[in-house]
Amino acid sequence: MGDLTATTSDIDSRLEGHRVELTGYCYRMLGSAFEAEDAVQDTLVRAWRNFDKFEGRSSLRSWLYRIATNVCLDMLKAGNKRARPVDLTGPTPLARAALNPLPENTWLEPMPDGRVLPSAADPAEAAVARESVRLAFVAALQHLPPKQRAVLILREVLAWKAAEVAELLDTSVASVNSALQRARATLADADGPVPDAANPLDEEQRKLLDRYVAAFEGYDMAALTALLHEDAVMTMPPFDLWLRGHDDITGFMLSIGAGCAGSRLVATEANGSPAFAHYKPDPDGPGFVPWAVQIIDVSGGSITGLHCFLDTPRWFPLFGLPDRLDADGA
Repeated sequence: MGDLTATTSDIDSRLEGHRVELTGYCYRMLGSAFEAEDAVQDTLVRAWRNFDKFEGRSSLRSWLYRIATNVCLDMLKAGNKRARPVDLTGPTPLARAALNPLPENTWLEPMPDGRVLPSAADPAEAAVARESVRLAFVAALQHLPPKQRAVLILREVLAWKAAEVAELLDTSVASVNSALQRARATLADADGPVPDAANPLDEEQRKLLDRYVAAFEGYDMAALTALLHEDAVMTMPPFDLWLRGHDDITGFMLSIGAGCAGSRLVATEANGSPAFAHYKPDPDGPGFVPWAVQIIDVSGGSITGLHCFLDTPRWFPLFGLPDRLDADGA
């Protein structure tokens, strides 16, 4: 019985060792933090149940990716693809701004870096991994048919050989290469501005973010305007409204968003980008309560994107964030 327990423990350990990279793969495929974690759990359960059939004809990693791919393809059969507000409509002028929520499964979801980015000794490999979980890149992936999505991620992000991908998908190398070409063409049409690399932050990026925190917490719109690119965008899922330009963004913050005055920001990391947990003053007394996870796009020394995910009962536990701050901000 002791030997059986040791074997079971060893299997568990070997499977768990792949959880983070599999979560990153499933997140890129599905665009949802929670669906990705469900897909990985399903993958590991299937692998555990069928481990006696795994005879080492391929690597354990390849076998797990095959299972995860099939799980994701099954989940994508419903046809739902997740999006950002900027993918669905044009910007709304401030004068017509209205907060219309759309169903949860409409939206591309944020993801904590620690759940999807395995530690990589190679800086170039780590940079590719970070770029490939950026909101813009994951949103662009949603434009691809599911199998093209898998091919592109496996080939371009994870650097699998065409023959390895063909084996995983039970298809030919020619088919894989054709799917990759079509996927690249689609992404080329969908690509927008690429934010600067964010990790490690260089000194100028750190200073920019420090100034952003000071301007936001002080609700200093003149200082904030100086940090925002003139064509910066602000999104607020689950609302379909999005704003373009520093005048409309600051105008919104002084009108519909005026309740955010006096807020506190706590640094975190999401989607390979700088991010903050946003706490608003508690309307019922001292202290601060969760309001949003903000993901910041930085490019050319300016803030080009401010993406505020407002469903805090979902996001703050996912990020391991406290459910309130004391009056002193602790």
